[in-house]
Amino acid sequence: QVQLVESGGGSVEAGGSLRLSCTASTSFLGLSSLRWYFQAPGSERKLVARMPAVANMGRTFYADSVKGRFTIFRGNGDSTVHLEMNSLKPEDTGVYYCFVDQHISGSRFRSFWGRGTQVTVSS
Repeated sequence: QVQLVESGGGSVEAGGSLRLSCTASTSFLGLSSLRWYFQAPGSERKLVARMPAVANMGRTFYADSVKGRFTIFRGNGDSTVHLEMNSLKPEDTGVYYCFVDQHISGSRFRSFWGRGTQVTVSS
């Protein structure tokens, strides 16, 4: 089991910035990808950003809605991933979830989710 704990959410005015953090209970070395998902009130959870758990083992992806504004990156050590969010908009309001997955065999992966952190952007 991999436990994920998010932090860094809060309330900010439009145009502001927040940095979310996700700390895992294990090293990223045994994992496949690191992701941040976003769920607006009343909407489905959507992928915001994804990066390989091990450097140079894949590409970084951003949803069109956050390209140029959000950046996913590893923190110091092997167990923290951040989401830097700049130029925040009211439509960025919602819960942000950290996600990691672990390759088991073939096409099988095991997924792990954090509990989420609330971001509220006021206009």
